[in-house]
Amino acid sequence: MIIICILDICKVIDLSKKWCFITYLFFMPHLPLLWFHFWISKVTENSSATTYLTVTIFAIATVIFQLYTTLRLHFQSVRKNKTDNPRINIIYSGRNLIQCGLWGLYLLAVWYIVCYFVLPTNPYQELIGHTFSFLPSVHNTAKAIAALSFEAIYAVIFIWLFLINGCLRIFFGSRNLVIGKRVFILLFMWVPIVQLYLAHIMCRAAKDEYLVTVSRSKQEAFTKTDELCQTQYPIVMVHGIGFRDLQYFNYWGRIPQILQQHGAKVYYGHQNAWGTIEDNAAAIAKVVDTALSENNCEKVNIIAHSKGGLDCRYLITSLGYANKVASLTTINTPHRGSELITLLNKLPDYVYQYIAKQLNKPFLLAGDTKPDCYAASKQLDPVFCAEFNQKNPDADGVYYQSYTSIMKNLFSDSLLWLPYLLMCTQKGRQNDGLVDASSAIWGDFKGILKSTNNRGISHGDMIDLKREDIKGFDVLKKFYDIVCELKNMGF
Repeated sequence: MIIICILDICKVIDLSKKWCFITYLFFMPHLPLLWFHFWISKVTENSSATTYLTVTIFAIATVIFQLYTTLRLHFQSVRKNKTDNPRINIIYSGRNLIQCGLWGLYLLAVWYIVCYFVLPTNPYQELIGHTFSFLPSVHNTAKAIAALSFEAIYAVIFIWLFLINGCLRIFFGSRNLVIGKRVFILLFMWVPIVQLYLAHIMCRAAKDEYLVTVSRSKQEAFTKTDELCQTQYPIVMVHGIGFRDLQYFNYWGRIPQILQQHGAKVYYGHQNAWGTIEDNAAAIAKVVDTALSENNCEKVNIIAHSKGGLDCRYLITSLGYANKVASLTTINTPHRGSELITLLNKLPDYVYQYIAKQLNKPFLLAGDTKPDCYAASKQLDPVFCAEFNQKNPDADGVYYQSYTSIMKNLFSDSLLWLPYLLMCTQKGRQNDGLVDASSAIWGDFKGILKSTNNRGISHGDMIDLKREDIKGFDVLKKFYDIVCELKNMGF
């Protein structure tokens, strides 16, 4: 055992390899039982000083081995396949620890099946039938039961330490575990069967983040600082309805950072969260004028999400800013309205107005000058948007392009599962939780963005709202590609 520790320290072998830790997890949770049987086999045959010395050396060796391997697997569960990101290494190690714990639970059952039904002599029965010389006042059966109880408690604690360590690492370190998932974990972590599902959720979150990080480490978009996103004109990023451009919580997540890393000059719309199209367009116009003045240029590129796309179309056509805008890229914009508003319009008008007034209050405190949730949301009605499109056709000289995404099921987004289901009752399942895919098509439509698994891409995912790394879709790389393409087109 000491030799094994030395070989692992010298990196001749790797205890975190699957065959090593499976063997380890099969025997080591039952170390007390091995101690008892070694004691029985040696002391019963010969109670000389040499025998006691042998037993003592064995006990010390096993304790050293147990301490080293436990610390090694708990604090360095991954020796290879590390990344340059310490946080990712911590949560990926947490995934391995959870897997060790789950393997331990499975092997625990296998161990007892082998002991009770496979081996010719059951080691537990043999222990109960043994005559113990120590504590003569205590019955032998009571001594054996105490020993067996200690062994069982030891095995359970040994295995659960792996699970607890791994879960804590991922729970506090993973960005993919959004608030809803964390609350769900806290509420149901006490239910035995559900615990296995929760462990699966955390392992998947850690693995997805790890795979995305590894993928990004091989791409120039994330490893270099250059000027590939330095477009001819600065970029104005315009948010959607119900949000503001805040200093400490960026609506666009990590997207502006990756664009600026590659030379892009980024501005924000700074329009109201619950502003009407007309009011918001006027606010965006001030930002455009500022960008033009500061950069001594003639035009800007606008990237707009959700209702922000309508605000910008009004700016370009109705406010006469076509000569100041080189391109408009809309992301999941309801150009033809949202069927969700059609459903909400079935509410009594006084109920609709009451809800809207309550939503206005926090945004008035947050900085909205004229929050009007009622009017702003009504402008997303398909009937209104049909009239809006007639009054605001595309302007000559402006390049229009659009992108959209879809959720694949109600589990794609914990915040938008209900709107997604409501939208599915209207025009089918091709929606992002708020906007139907057909409504988002405008200008040069670049297609529906999807992930490679069943996760889907929601309305919020398209702007990195939850800072979540999604397997099979990298939103940061997508925006990097969008801006690089604008540069290559001369914008």
